[in-house]
Amino acid sequence: CVLSLFFCLAFCRGRVVRVPKGPLIRVVGTEVMIPCSVSDYDGPSEQNFDWEFSRETDFVRIVSTWDSTFTSEEYQKRVGHGDIKLRRSSNDAVELVIRNIQPTDQGRYKCSTPSTDATVQGNYDAEVQVKVISDGLSVGGSKARSSMSLRLSEGDSFKLRCSAITTSPEHTHLHVTWQIKSGSTWRDILSLTHEGKFQPGPAYEERYRNGDIRLDTGANDTYRLSVSQASSVDGGTYRCLVSEWVRGADSSWQKIQEKSVEIANVAIQRTALDVVISTSNVSVTERDSLELTCNITTDRSGIFQAELMWYFSASPDDTLSDAQVLLSMDRDSVVSDSTLISLSHVDRNSYRLLVRDVEDSGYYFCQAAVWVPLHNGSWHKVVERISAPVSVVVTALEPDYEVFLNASKTPRFSDDPTELNCRITNAQDTEANIRFTVSWYYRQRLRSDDVVTEELLATMDADWTLLLGDRSRERTQNGEIIFSKKAVDTFSLRIQWTSESDRGDYFCVISAWNRHRNNSWVKSKDVTSASVSIFWATQDYTLTVEAVKLKPFFVAGHTFEMTCKVSSKNIKTPRYSVLITAEKPLTDQSNPNGTTRIISLNQDSVVRLEDWTDQTRVDGVVLEKVQENEFRYRMYQTQISDAGLYRCVVTAWSPGGGGMWREAVNGLSNPIQIDFQTSGPVFNVSVHSDNPTIYQGELADLLCIVTTEGMALEPDDMSFDVSWFAVRSFALDREPVLLASLDRRGIVTQSRRNGSSDLSLERISPLEFRLRVHGCEDHDFGNHYCVVTPWVRSATGVWQREPDIKAKPIFLSVKMDVLNAFKYPLLIGIGLATVIGLLSCLIGYCSSRWCCKKEVQETRRERRRLMSMEMD
Repeated sequence: CVLSLFFCLAFCRGRVVRVPKGPLIRVVGTEVMIPCSVSDYDGPSEQNFDWEFSRETDFVRIVSTWDSTFTSEEYQKRVGHGDIKLRRSSNDAVELVIRNIQPTDQGRYKCSTPSTDATVQGNYDAEVQVKVISDGLSVGGSKARSSMSLRLSEGDSFKLRCSAITTSPEHTHLHVTWQIKSGSTWRDILSLTHEGKFQPGPAYEERYRNGDIRLDTGANDTYRLSVSQASSVDGGTYRCLVSEWVRGADSSWQKIQEKSVEIANVAIQRTALDVVISTSNVSVTERDSLELTCNITTDRSGIFQAELMWYFSASPDDTLSDAQVLLSMDRDSVVSDSTLISLSHVDRNSYRLLVRDVEDSGYYFCQAAVWVPLHNGSWHKVVERISAPVSVVVTALEPDYEVFLNASKTPRFSDDPTELNCRITNAQDTEANIRFTVSWYYRQRLRSDDVVTEELLATMDADWTLLLGDRSRERTQNGEIIFSKKAVDTFSLRIQWTSESDRGDYFCVISAWNRHRNNSWVKSKDVTSASVSIFWATQDYTLTVEAVKLKPFFVAGHTFEMTCKVSSKNIKTPRYSVLITAEKPLTDQSNPNGTTRIISLNQDSVVRLEDWTDQTRVDGVVLEKVQENEFRYRMYQTQISDAGLYRCVVTAWSPGGGGMWREAVNGLSNPIQIDFQTSGPVFNVSVHSDNPTIYQGELADLLCIVTTEGMALEPDDMSFDVSWFAVRSFALDREPVLLASLDRRGIVTQSRRNGSSDLSLERISPLEFRLRVHGCEDHDFGNHYCVVTPWVRSATGVWQREPDIKAKPIFLSVKMDVLNAFKYPLLIGIGLATVIGLLSCLIGYCSSRWCCKKEVQETRRERRRLMSMEMD
């Protein structure tokens, strides 16, 4: 069913030529465009079109897109002059354009397309009726022939009129639009559409909603534009644009003609307003009265009201939003309420400001605005200006006082206290409305002539709130620096523990503050004291550390003991922290860096194990304090792996502020060597495999063989830790991977594996260890080696650990068994081929036997034997 529908749609498809649905009503003398398009066609994408015209029955050829001789003699002149032409809009669409259409052009127009299809299907032409009506639209403005000129002031209102009427025999609607041109382009103001809707222009939507722009209809087909609160953007040329619309056969609106007329040239003159303060810079004494007069001048005539506002700011560059509003008077001459500030209207253009008890110096300026009444009784602001600021300097009676700074406590050594007192002396004219605060400064002393800026330690604001500087913030919060006020006229700075970084010059600044009417405080004066120098002579710290070996000779298994004696100079009540380090030989693989931190004891005698990792001898090292400057280190049951150089690293600490300790200097002792002279056995390790090349899935055997040289040992006196490693590369350029390990107690540990192969590690003799890889895979290849750690029991029964021994690696190669890999696929393929061949033979036999059998009747032929030529 679906297939039938598909074929039906495919064969029913054909060419479709379309023109607008008629009749098309057009006005005489206008330009007419009739579109024509074609779709669902075969052949080239660009199609050709022929246009013909008929007033009654016969069609006359007008123009063609492909045949220049197509035009009949009647239309050759109009086509040649371009009054009638074809305009192609796309490959499958054109427009017939007729300029200045006349009543004789009324009739039927046919658009046809030559066939480019393989089969003739669909329609190849379409007709449309064009009706030409007379021009009945007339548009006019004022009675004068030319447009009128209007000169208005900013904020005024004006009205413009235009008339539009049509006597068209058809039922048409008018679309009226008021436009303005202030440059080279026309902009829409407000329209009354052909559907009876008001439509403001993009820039006039808000003014239309506010009622400032209106369009009214009146008698005699007039359309009146009313503009309120005219501004500079309303200046320009105004015209009335009227278009005539008719509803087509498809119920859509079509514009058939358009006319316009210029109504007026409107010029908007800005309102001039000057705002000036009569006096220039003024100087008054604190608590006196200040008078300022603001004069406004405008060229505005008629009815208007002025609005005034006085401002004060600390800077002449402050914006209006940053300034303080002192007093205001609205357009109804209502003045805002204020106790100490008043505003009087001297005359029509002058306004006087009176400020009593002046306190602040700054800049005064006034702002004035002009308001005009509107037709609806409301007011509109037309202009606003701000005067230039006037500087007012208020002279205050400063208090007279001196500042004296002295040091009640000076340090002789580091960490001694320091105390400075800043005192106010000879104070005069200090009323109850005056308050004193202090600021402390520090200046570093340099031996050269370089200029060093002072650093703020702390300062007080008018509320005696302490504000800390960056240099003293942390120490003040920790209680190391204390700022206080001892008396009404005395401020103190105390450093609990003076350090070398505190050496330098100190000075203080006393600030006087005056209280204003609003209970705010304003700084009136600063007095700086002479500087006081805090300095003491210092010497460099000296620290000497001597290490002594108490037992000059000992063997493995015995206790190693050494002492560290410390002496220092120029350090006040020092304490010491000690760290024991060991420098092992480069052959020791457990510490490739060379130096090991063993045990430490801090200045509070707290012991801590550092890098001591031998879990069997956790209590084997001891560090203790013998005397205030002597420390003893013991290591029990020493082993051969403990050989190396041992040192004492000592740090001297001196007491700092708040019970804290401060690092003074570090020292390093002479080395003490541990060297075991032994004639024990020498161990060698090698790796062997009978078959280093194996196939996947087979078993790989690797032997780690230990041999001894020199002194012979019983098997019970030897034990070994064995670890197997693999490097998965040919050139040993990758990190080794731990496979498995066997410690001297017989415990086996295997690493995690990703493949299906398995490992086993066993001891097959006292000196042989075997690693087996079961079910080898391709990722088991690589260089394999073992690392052996021998353990030897001494004559005293103590087990001694010997250095690690690494065997030379052996390369294990894993190959793939091609025959076994392809054996089963080959057998399966041969079997399937045999079964398919037999099945094909069986099917062929059955077909020939039963399905394709025919009975053929042969004509009987006479059989005669040939005779030999000799018998003939």
